[in-house]
Amino acid sequence: MKRLFDILFSLLVLIVGLPFGLLIALCIIVDSRGKVVYRQNRVGRNNVDFQLYKFRTMCNEADKGSLITIGADDMRITKVGAFLRKYKIDEFPQFLNILKGEMSVVGPRPEVRKYVNMYTPEQMRVLSVRPGLTDYASIRYVNENELLAKSTNPEQTYIQEIMPDKLKLNLKYIDEQSIGVDCKIMWQTVMAIIR
Repeated sequence: MKRLFDILFSLLVLIVGLPFGLLIALCIIVDSRGKVVYRQNRVGRNNVDFQLYKFRTMCNEADKGSLITIGADDMRITKVGAFLRKYKIDEFPQFLNILKGEMSVVGPRPEVRKYVNMYTPEQMRVLSVRPGLTDYASIRYVNENELLAKSTNPEQTYIQEIMPDKLKLNLKYIDEQSIGVDCKIMWQTVMAIIR
């Protein structure tokens, strides 16, 4: 049932959003050099890597440095990229990941291998389900980049404080997942972005 919903919902969003997607692509091309869609290896269900798609929001090859971004103060983020990130529009191409079966609309956000390698055996349980476009952690940490910008050591803050809390929320989701919970998370995500 969930997979059917993912397919139908992502198809609808991609069809309706296509004109906006083309406009965003044009804005990215005009704003800075580089590809329109950024691909990054993330860890998916059953600990299998996949390529996650996003609209590019940073300067070309900006990911050669830190994997952590620190909001408006991060000089690697382009002008168009800052707007796309603020309203989570950069995540739009992930509906292709959902259509391919690599992701779900709701589920634990997929992490990069570097941080997955730090998980405890209990935390590894988040890899028992498809990763998602949104989850409880996305709602709580909708302004994560701004929180990290206030830290003297953003990566340490992420590893020691934010990541463990996110994983706790992800495990809570796994234990209580249902269509009703997914609908609630989707609604709360929309409201968090609007706020």
